[in-house]
Amino acid sequence: MNAGESKFPATDRDELGKPESVGSHATNPPPPDISPGSMLAQVFIVLVLAIVVATVGIFSRIHARAELIHYTNTMAAPPVSLAQPIFEKSATEIVLPGNMQAFTMAPIYARTTGYVKAWYHDIGTHVHKGELLAEIETPELDQQLAQAKADLATAQSNAALAKVTADRYQGLIGQNAVSQQDTDNAVSQLAARQTEVASAQANMRRLQELQSFERIEAPFDGVITARNLDIGQLITTAGSTTTPGAGTVTGSKEVFDISAIGTLRVFINVPQVYAPDAKSGVTATLTLPQYPNSIFKGKLVRTSDAMDPATRTLLAEVDVDNRSGDLLPGSYTEVHLNVSSAAPALIVPVSALILEPDGLHVAIVDSTQHVHIVRVVPGRDSGSTMEILGGLAPGQSVVTNPPDSLTDGEQVRVVKPGTDLSNHPAEAN
Repeated sequence: MNAGESKFPATDRDELGKPESVGSHATNPPPPDISPGSMLAQVFIVLVLAIVVATVGIFSRIHARAELIHYTNTMAAPPVSLAQPIFEKSATEIVLPGNMQAFTMAPIYARTTGYVKAWYHDIGTHVHKGELLAEIETPELDQQLAQAKADLATAQSNAALAKVTADRYQGLIGQNAVSQQDTDNAVSQLAARQTEVASAQANMRRLQELQSFERIEAPFDGVITARNLDIGQLITTAGSTTTPGAGTVTGSKEVFDISAIGTLRVFINVPQVYAPDAKSGVTATLTLPQYPNSIFKGKLVRTSDAMDPATRTLLAEVDVDNRSGDLLPGSYTEVHLNVSSAAPALIVPVSALILEPDGLHVAIVDSTQHVHIVRVVPGRDSGSTMEILGGLAPGQSVVTNPPDSLTDGEQVRVVKPGTDLSNHPAEAN
C-alpha cells in the first residue's frame, strides 16, 4: 500500500465525506424567496392597523373631553330647588303678627354721682308716681353745695357794701363833694356785685337740684321691670355698671326701668292691599300662645298714614286694656282684623323671598333653565310662609333657596330637594 493511499476502503471514504443530516439525516431546504409584493402588503396592513388604533384613541379623547366640558358646564350652574305656590283665597279676616309694648316706659338714671345708700323696690313691684325708689350718698356734692352757699353769702355782703357806697356817692355828688367819675365807679361796682349775687344764687340752685337727685323717684305709676344697682355701688350720671344676675358688665346701664302696663300698645304692619280697612276705632281681637283658649279685645287707635317703601306696609297701633295684668310687655301676639273684601293670594315659603332695597322679590325659572327675578307685592306673614298678592302668576314655580349671588338671567340647575349634588350630578333636570 502506498503511503498516499488511505487505509480505509473507498466505500468508507465516500460515506465519511458526506455530511450527516441532523435528526433524520435529511438535507435542509433552501430559504423561501420573499417577493416585493408580499412585503408591501405586510407594511400596508401594519399602517392600516396603526391608523385605526390612532383614530380610535383620538375619538375616545375627543369624546372624553366633550363629556368633561359638559360635566363642568353642568356643575358650574348653581343648583336650585323649586316649589309650587299654593293658591288661596284670603278670608274676610286677616291675621297679623304684633309685638306688645308698655304704653309708657322709661329708663331711670341717677343724674348725679355717688354711692347707693339704699334701694326700696325690686323688679315686679308696682309703684306710684313720686314714690322713692333709691337713695344715693353724694359727699362731694354736699361739700360743693356748702361752698356755693358760702360764696353766695360773700357775694351778698359785697353787694350790700357796694350799695352803701353807691348811695353815699350819689348823695355827695349833689354837694359837689365827690367827682362824677367816682360816683359812676361806685354805681358800676354795685351793678357788678349784684350780678355776682345772681350768679352765686344760680350756682347754688343748680347744686340743690343735683342734690335732689340723691332721691330716685318714680316718674309715673308703673311696674319695675329692671334694677341695675345695689347698696354701696358707685353710680354715675352715665348709669350703672352692675346687672343683678349677670355680674359686672363693662357698659353703663340705667339704674331702673319702669313700665306702665295698665294699657299695652301692639304695633302691626298692615299690607298695602288691606290698608283701607285699617281705620281708627276698628275692633281687633288678639290671641297669644300662652292663652290658647282666650281672646283679648283691642282697638286700633292710630296709623302712620304712610306706607313703608321697603315693605309696602302701613304701621298701625292697637291698644289693649291690661288692668288684669295677664298680658306682658314684649310678648308676641297675633292680631285679627276684619277686611271688607277678600283678596286672592299665592302662598310661598319665606325662604323664597329676596329682600332688595326696592322691595321683596322672588326668583322663577323658565323652560330653558334660566332664572328671572320678579318683584312681588307681599301680604300676610305667618312666619314660615308669606302671602303674595301681586307680581307672581299662578302656576309659576319659585326658587325655594335662592343664593345671594343669583342674578337675573343666570342659568341654573333644577334639582329635587334632598338630592346629593356632589355624588349625583345627573339628577339635575
